Order: sequence, then C-alpha cells, then structure tokens
Amino acid sequence: MPRIATTPDDLLSQSEVLSLSGLEFMQAILDGTNSGPPIGATMGYTLHAVGDGTATFRGAPDFNVTNPMGTVHGGWYGTLLDSAMACAVMTKVPRGSVYTTLEYKINILRAIPLGMQVDCNGVIDHVGRSTGVAHGEIRGVEDGKLYATGSTTCIVMKIA
Repeated sequence: MPRIATTPDDLLSQSEVLSLSGLEFMQAILDGTNSGPPIGATMGYTLHAVGDGTATFRGAPDFNVTNPMGTVHGGWYGTLLDSAMACAVMTKVPRGSVYTTLEYKINILRAIPLGMQVDCNGVIDHVGRSTGVAHGEIRGVEDGKLYATGSTTCIVMKIA
C-alpha cells in the first residue's frame, strides 16, 4: 500500500533516486517501500498500479478541490493526468536519469461528481534518450465513463 511523504526527509535523496530505474522507483512507491508524493494527499489520490510504460492513480475529488461554482476545478483534472502520464514516462527512465514535464494538455469531457472514485491511466507513446510522450484518461471506477483525456511531453535528463 502506498504511503505519502509528510516531510522532506520522507523522500529519497537524489543519489538514491538515481540508483534506481524509473520502473523500480515507481514499484517501490506502489509497494510502500518508498513514500509517494505529498501532492497525492493534498489532491485526494494515490498510485494504484504501475507497469512497464503505464501508471494508474485512483482517487476521488472532495470539496477542497472545487472552484467557486462548487464543481471540480480543472486543475484537479490536470494534476491527476499529469501525475499518471508523467509517471508512465518515469517507468521507462533508466538508472542515472530523471525526468520532468515539459508541457501537458487536457480535455475535460464531463464533470466528475464530488466523492466519485476515478482511475487515471497514463500510457507511454514514446520514451527516448531525451524526451518522453504519453497520453492519459480519467474514467469512473463504477460507471466506466470517460471524464477527461490528456497528453504530455516530458524531458529525460541523464544526471550520472
């Protein structure tokens, strides 16, 4: 079961991160060996599954992520999609390298009701020496409906 970092000391050092492949890093978060990012607790989602070229986050939006109209803020969709798509890229990053998001785009198709559990799946399209491209979607766990889609480009940087 993933655990969430509550202090900076809960996160791995850069040298510890660089000693793992991206897939090993993501699997260690999923099995609870390493802490997951605090943004998950803030936004109400956790890593649910990870594979070679895929990452799935599961969560449900609460009132604290609404806009002034009381509906789920677009930033919640974007943050969830960015997490899944970028972590899918991470699964292909070799030891000694890191990545970060360069840009992402989302399309919100319908409103997610507050408290409804969703899965956000990220899948790679390509990961090379310097870039990674992935796409993602948010679907309801119970209803299977598609709520949003996204795409991303990440930069892959060799550090060691």
